[in-house]
Amino acid sequence: MPTPAAGGIDPVAGHMHDDPGPSKTEQKSYSQGQLVVRRFLRHKGAMISLVILVLITLLAFTSIGFGPVPGWWDKDYTKAANVIDGGRPTFAFPFSLGEHPFGQDSTGKDYFALVMKGTQVSLIIAFTVGILSTVIGTVVGGLAGYFRGWVEAILMRLTDLLIVIPLLVLAAVLGQIASGLGIIPLAVMLGLVTWTGLARLVRGEVLSLREREFVASARAIGTGSPRIIVKHILPNTIGVIIVSATLATASAILLETALSFLGFGVRPPDVSLGLLISDYQNAFTNRPWLFWFPGLFILAIALTVNFIGDGLRDAFDPRQNRNKD
Repeated sequence: MPTPAAGGIDPVAGHMHDDPGPSKTEQKSYSQGQLVVRRFLRHKGAMISLVILVLITLLAFTSIGFGPVPGWWDKDYTKAANVIDGGRPTFAFPFSLGEHPFGQDSTGKDYFALVMKGTQVSLIIAFTVGILSTVIGTVVGGLAGYFRGWVEAILMRLTDLLIVIPLLVLAAVLGQIASGLGIIPLAVMLGLVTWTGLARLVRGEVLSLREREFVASARAIGTGSPRIIVKHILPNTIGVIIVSATLATASAILLETALSFLGFGVRPPDVSLGLLISDYQNAFTNRPWLFWFPGLFILAIALTVNFIGDGLRDAFDPRQNRNKD
């Protein structure tokens, strides 16, 4: 009996039948980049956190402006005024901001403007520290793990030396040196001492990966060491790097808060969330809003960055096998 053609009439059944065609998996072929995006978009915690972090950033930089760009909020965080109703917040849920939604400080400055300025500074410090420490830690760990020998000995002994010194003490000393120079030098100083944990993690990953077959094959065809590290080894450590980068960014917020609280971080006339908590720690009992608002923004930034890191880890880790993709 002849086999019916696809989409034709079955001579036995006597009716048209549809060719099932290729399966859904066969119809769609995703690149590695598309798979990364799909995994990240499916991580609900990361997506919600990303939206919240973007909103916080937009609120901070658009409300009071940044540099020469003006903002939509008409209050200046540097100008004192008469204290109204004891400086209490005028924000009323859900949509009424009032004259001073976060209240006023003891000199009558608008606290919303102060918190927004502090958020700007803290975000700049956090992301500068996160990026710089990630770059240094990845380079140090990658070189030490791949080349071994005297390269590993020198880099790892330097790493061990920095690890045995308490981070807060070392950061306080460097912060004292850089605090009078501005927030960027302070962030650079903090980035230079917060890379040690990532360096050891990357070194461990590279030590394992350098013995794999694909690395041996790359060496056999004459691929240079820099290309092997960049093209073959580091992409397989991306999960460790991404998670550590986000943790470093979140930790930088807390480290800056601690340093400013102790007087070794951001100094006036600059403002940061940590400095606001330090300045108004004694107002917690009678004017708690001066403590709550910067504390809530610190908590929100730290948590959202950690959740985003969790989502990025799931998206970039090449060893994951998810049937839903």
